[in-house]
Amino acid sequence: MFFSDSPEQRLHKRLLDGNKAAAREFYSLYADYLAGVCARYIADKEDLKDVFQEALIRIFTNIGQFSYQGEGSLRAWATRITVNEALKFLRASQRRELVRLETDIADEDDEDDPPINDIPPDAIVEMLRRLPQGYRTVFNLYVFEGKSHKEIADLLGIRENSSASQLHRAKNLLAKMIREYNDINNPRQ
Repeated sequence: MFFSDSPEQRLHKRLLDGNKAAAREFYSLYADYLAGVCARYIADKEDLKDVFQEALIRIFTNIGQFSYQGEGSLRAWATRITVNEALKFLRASQRRELVRLETDIADEDDEDDPPINDIPPDAIVEMLRRLPQGYRTVFNLYVFEGKSHKEIADLLGIRENSSASQLHRAKNLLAKMIREYNDINNPRQ
């Protein structure tokens, strides 16, 4: 039985050959998504552009290290590189705001999860971007990348309980922002 290559696999082969049209195709297929991944970590627009550009350079220069594992694997690989570039930038940044806590006890009570059904995705993304950088980084790694607190601690050079505490605080702050948004945009009659 003969199986043809998937479109993603064909794109990978063309990228390996140095095909410029393949690079443009990769960009048109994945740039918006990868920029969005990058924006979850980097709030400043100029820094975002720089980190995104570094991620693309790394993707194109390391395409030979990619091993096709099935449909979606090229996007997943590019996403990992983008996240790693964002984390590398955050670690090197003088403006790093990771809060190094010695305990995992939160300063605030848990906020109830407010409804988000009527909030546009752009508004949610903006709320995420308004989180303090340390909270935002831990939240993204935990929620979007599926990392454990141990993995986050290792990646960021913080303690596990600091990661848990920052996630807790990020969730509470997001809940507060969502509630404020709902109060302004959906006032009770």
